[in-house]
Amino acid sequence: MGTFTSTSLLAVLLGGIAGAGLLLLVLAIRGFPARPEGAGPGKLEAWLREILGWRGAIALILGALTLAATRWVVAGIGIALLALGWRSLGGAVAERRAMNRLEGLAVWTESLRDTIAGAVGLEQAIPASLRVAAPTIRGPLENLVDRMQTRVPLPEALRRFADDLNDPSADLIIAALIINARLRGPGLRDLLGALADSVREELDMRRKVGAERRATRRSVQIVVGIAVGLAVGMAIFNHEYVKVYDSPLGQVVLIVVGGLYAIGFFWLRRLANFEAPERLLAGSGVPGAGTGGTP
Repeated sequence: MGTFTSTSLLAVLLGGIAGAGLLLLVLAIRGFPARPEGAGPGKLEAWLREILGWRGAIALILGALTLAATRWVVAGIGIALLALGWRSLGGAVAERRAMNRLEGLAVWTESLRDTIAGAVGLEQAIPASLRVAAPTIRGPLENLVDRMQTRVPLPEALRRFADDLNDPSADLIIAALIINARLRGPGLRDLLGALADSVREELDMRRKVGAERRATRRSVQIVVGIAVGLAVGMAIFNHEYVKVYDSPLGQVVLIVVGGLYAIGFFWLRRLANFEAPERLLAGSGVPGAGTGGTP
């Protein structure tokens, strides 16, 4: 095949731009499927937002520069994908998001406990707690307050709130609120305090684990950065040494090498995933579900 000419590079770039434009046109015509109330964006929608954001622009620029400097299509695509997923390498972003939600849940539970201590019922304490709610739970909490204001029975509104949060730790707290909303028994303040302490303990444990994983992620990033930087540098400043990769077989070898790196990244991300326990309020086995609620 030899090295790529300027015409070949231009054709590859124009083909990529045309493909991206066609994808955007299809999405603009069809749109995204409707999602349940209070649910966040789907994986495809979040992925497209990531690509069309500033990180996607930086990845595209780096990929184009790599393609122009090395004349390797595989290298250009690989650098673009690496730049796009660099921040989330090893599942750090998902882990940080989960810990932020846990912290917001603990703060909200403590606020609810303190508000109830002033002889205020749940119907008044929940809307009042919205003022101090963290951004990670504000959306589902606003939906809960809206349902309460539209006369949805409190147990049913709390059940939907649990579905919006979709968090096992939140289910324990919301189950206590559902039981209290139905039975109006004493001791809710002490129970909320104990549950908030439990969430704080889980948060501390996950922070310690995250701190230990951070060193491993940093080491992986350094190794990958050095290996990729060395390969690209040799292709730019000493191209004769790596000229063998200009051939079709060389590009296939680069695909294999890039695939091995990708497998390592996915493996690291899988190892970093926190296996959440099964939700208490998942499905139909919800305290108060189907009793006095709206369909």
